[in-house]
Amino acid sequence: MDIRVTVGDIAAWKDAAIVVNLFEGVTKPGGATGAVDKAMGGAISHLIAAGDLKGKFKESLVLPTFGKIPATRVLVVGLGARAGFTLDRIREASAKAVNQASKLGLASLSTIVHGAGVGGVDLAEASEVVAEGALLASYRFSRYRTKQEDEKAAAATLTIVTPERKDVRAIEKAVGVARVTSGAVFMARDMINAPSNDKTPRQLAAQCEAMAKQVGLNCTVLDEKQIQEAGMGAFWGVAKGSAQPPRFVVLEWRGGTKTQRPIAFVGKGITFDTGGISLKPQDGMLGPMWEMKYDMAGAATVFSVLRACAELKLGLNVLGIAPLTENMPGGNAQKPGDIVRTIGGKTIEVINTDAEGRLVLADGIGYALRQEPEVVIDVATLTGSAVFALGKKTFAVMGTDRKLARRVLNASAIVGERAWELPLFEEYGDQIKSDFADVKNVGGRPAGAITAAKFLETFTDGRPWVHLDIAGPVWNDKGADAPKKEYHPKGATGVPVRTLVRMLRDWKAAA
Repeated sequence: MDIRVTVGDIAAWKDAAIVVNLFEGVTKPGGATGAVDKAMGGAISHLIAAGDLKGKFKESLVLPTFGKIPATRVLVVGLGARAGFTLDRIREASAKAVNQASKLGLASLSTIVHGAGVGGVDLAEASEVVAEGALLASYRFSRYRTKQEDEKAAAATLTIVTPERKDVRAIEKAVGVARVTSGAVFMARDMINAPSNDKTPRQLAAQCEAMAKQVGLNCTVLDEKQIQEAGMGAFWGVAKGSAQPPRFVVLEWRGGTKTQRPIAFVGKGITFDTGGISLKPQDGMLGPMWEMKYDMAGAATVFSVLRACAELKLGLNVLGIAPLTENMPGGNAQKPGDIVRTIGGKTIEVINTDAEGRLVLADGIGYALRQEPEVVIDVATLTGSAVFALGKKTFAVMGTDRKLARRVLNASAIVGERAWELPLFEEYGDQIKSDFADVKNVGGRPAGAITAAKFLETFTDGRPWVHLDIAGPVWNDKGADAPKKEYHPKGATGVPVRTLVRMLRDWKAAA
């Protein structure tokens, strides 16, 4: 979608549709909505009086203009009650308008900046989320379709109309940020939605190398021999069961000073997860097995966040690490009861080969610690237990550093990606004690998400660390418990790319 910014009066603007808004409970619209209402002879006010338009959140109504104003249609989107009004309501309202325009087959529409008037939201913030909501809603994954008739294309053009010329530059800058953030989300969605036969570890690493070269990131890729030579026994234990060789990707953005320690992200990159020898059932805790193509969403998140760092030219040093492998039940696959040694020297008793994500992350975190990071954040579709605890609308946050966890939670609230912190009390460590190794890779069903995080904590060597279990909201199956955002398509959502990009944008201000 192409987003343009122009100066004008929305009531006198010519387009296939113009978009205005309404707060719930308003009986006489004001501002831009009031101007459009007046130009149309009170049509909006009449609908409010008749009870046909209430302004409830995400309510939408399309009005023909019958030539009373230059636009062909007026689309009124509800913002809900003024109390509790948030940036994400603006984002969803903008997405709702784009979705409505798509249903109508419109090629273009024009909008005001929702929330920047009586909503009291800062113009730049409001402009960014208007653009972001529109862009995210325009996403389509049609790479493998030979015919496109079944899916209507999103509107190709959105024009943001502002009455003040002095505001154009601020709005354009905000739109530029939204383009970068949305582009990062699209990259993650594309990677996650792709079938596993088109994203083997080698293919995914090659995509990452090409992206890094394009945006100015440093990229290092370790092959299977280098992985073993580095002593990543936990990662190799998972990888050796597959005919597809693993890859270990390291991305670096150097936007800070030479002495500034990097912020390290480690993403789980299981490009397909069968469960290994501990084979998954066809319909497992996280859904049918075919959906396990999304088990590399943590790696996709890390790749996308690093891309955004480069495109936004953030004044930080950021490290992105992703161990990439399949988890397959081949003749060389590791077996329950095997003991593996990590890059840091600790040993793990593998009780269940389907708890493989934490094994590859143990070596990913160990590698990150060798780079002397300021903090470490790992991102993974790690456990079905996180979904049982929080559903599919919220990702879990756990860790040893309260300040770092608060950074994540604050950013998630701003961007509308729900997160919730779970406890990581010392007592949970008892469940992962091993009789034969330093630690075992599962602690039983009780508190499964927490004991998985407790396992990872073992390999952080006391460094500031936070774990994000994104198994719930990363995939939208459109079920009753799935995320219901207007800008979330079916399939990959791109959560939590926007949270982490926002956290990095605010890093210095929140220090």
